[in-house]
Amino acid sequence: MYVLNGDATLSQLRQSRLRGGVVVCREMMSEGKVKNTKDPVEFFESRAKHLEFQYGIDKQTYYTNVVHELEKLKNSSSFDEIVLWFEADLFCQINLVFIIIYLKNNLDTLPPISIVDMPHHREVTDYPSLLEQRVLLQPADIQLAFDTWEAYCEDTPLALEKITRMEGGNLKYLPAALRAHLERFPDVESGLSSIEKFFLRKLSLGKYRNYDLYTAFWDELWIYGFGDFQLDLLIQRMQQAGVIENEAQMISITSLGQEVLNNEENYLDYLPLHHRWLGGVRLDKTPWRWDPSLQKIIKKEQ
Repeated sequence: MYVLNGDATLSQLRQSRLRGGVVVCREMMSEGKVKNTKDPVEFFESRAKHLEFQYGIDKQTYYTNVVHELEKLKNSSSFDEIVLWFEADLFCQINLVFIIIYLKNNLDTLPPISIVDMPHHREVTDYPSLLEQRVLLQPADIQLAFDTWEAYCEDTPLALEKITRMEGGNLKYLPAALRAHLERFPDVESGLSSIEKFFLRKLSLGKYRNYDLYTAFWDELWIYGFGDFQLDLLIQRMQQAGVIENEAQMISITSLGQEVLNNEENYLDYLPLHHRWLGGVRLDKTPWRWDPSLQKIIKKEQ
């Protein structure tokens, strides 16, 4: 059985004519709240409620397209092998860890689980060759996935930071992806996430069309693996905060945006963090911030 991250991979895999059952992970665990519970009913109920409230994703649609698809994995113990097709970016790596935990929690006996080495690919054409080079996950890899998920669901990022300094084993892209995740915590001085800071730095050099700004992001910060949906949300929030403006389909930085970029104003004074989560951390309730000078998470005094 193949487990894929998203429908784009599904269409490409079908064209390759590889045989095997397929389950598509349509989640985005890198975005929003994850509840620290081993009860799948409770977990998905919390997840659906949060995604509907914060992202406008219809609850019924979520269950139909995401949860019911994942439930196919409950029957995967009868397969000779489960092959995971996930890329190197944060979006894929957090989903990958979740899938491993989902399998572990729902199967009495895990079949062999292997992973295809899919680093940053714009377009993959030779799926049979990639499949031949797959690597079998070892007990230490399963344990790392378990530890990572536990840390990701905690209300503090400190355990995750420890994992970023570890060897990833056969989950070799995981530490770098988690490091990128930590850089999404508000900057201790400006309050900006790494992505918001990237956008403001680009816009401080001149105006951009949406697509051109996104293309620059995909080229330079591909480690996040975010699509249009997530970037649109970020841009909307930045507009609401008044640090950018969009006129005639051209995005530009405002005087406030320049002040925030220069650490003369704090972004969080203009953008409420209510109901904003990074994994198990609720941002408006946490003292944890990213310190770019120390390159680590620190606890800011309230």
